[in-house]
Amino acid sequence: QGNLFFEIARLIDYHRPAAFVLENVKNLKSHDKGNTFKVIHTTLTEELGYQVHHQIIDARHWVPQHRERIFLVGFREPRKFAFPALPANGPSLGSILEPEVDPKFTLTDKLWQYLQDYAAKHAAKGNGFGCSVFDAGGVARTLSARYYKDGSEILISQGENRNPRRLTPRECARLMGYPDTFKITV
Repeated sequence: QGNLFFEIARLIDYHRPAAFVLENVKNLKSHDKGNTFKVIHTTLTEELGYQVHHQIIDARHWVPQHRERIFLVGFREPRKFAFPALPANGPSLGSILEPEVDPKFTLTDKLWQYLQDYAAKHAAKGNGFGCSVFDAGGVARTLSARYYKDGSEILISQGENRNPRRLTPRECARLMGYPDTFKITV
């Protein structure tokens, strides 16, 4: 994984594009006390000669999901560049939720208790791992690629005295910005 950037740098060097956009996790900037980002930035600017701008952008401005990523925009020739202004308010989770959902998405009492106990066990250890319950007015955390498999689901409140529910596949697609015309195979 750590060597993929050097393949990207090799391709940039070979093709010499007028511009490029790279994107990665926000923690790239702080990984290994900043050394990883320093190597990437130095390679792009000093070794390859590109003018590089970077900014951490949160997807919540466009979709109801808190997902911070770092974007690096590089230009072969110096030019004036600024990242665009971000929308002030993004959509809420309610904008992607189905009005009625099959009961199979509601957690059973046993599973809901297990997830609460599991989260409490990890919180006591200082891990902070576990599921999160959101309401329609909020913004969800990042949707895991292992959704339905690791217990860290984004759960939707269904009100008091009701267990929360999971997102439906269509809601997961909407949460990531896909239109309803996007074909889902489960």
